[in-house]
Amino acid sequence: MKRLTSLLLLAMFSMSFLSACNTMAGAGKDVQKVGEKVEDKAQDCKDGKC
Repeated sequence: MKRLTSLLLLAMFSMSFLSACNTMAGAGKDVQKVGEKVEDKAQDCKDGKC
C-alpha cells in the first residue's frame, strides 16, 4: 500500500512539473512576441514614422 501511494504521489508531482514547463514555454513565447513588437515600434520611431 505504501508503494502504491508513493507511486501515485510521484506521478502527480511529475505531471504537475511537466505541465508547468509547458506553461513557462508558452509564456516565454508570448514575452518574445511582445519584445519583437516593441522593437518594431522603436525602429519605426527611429525612422521617423511615429
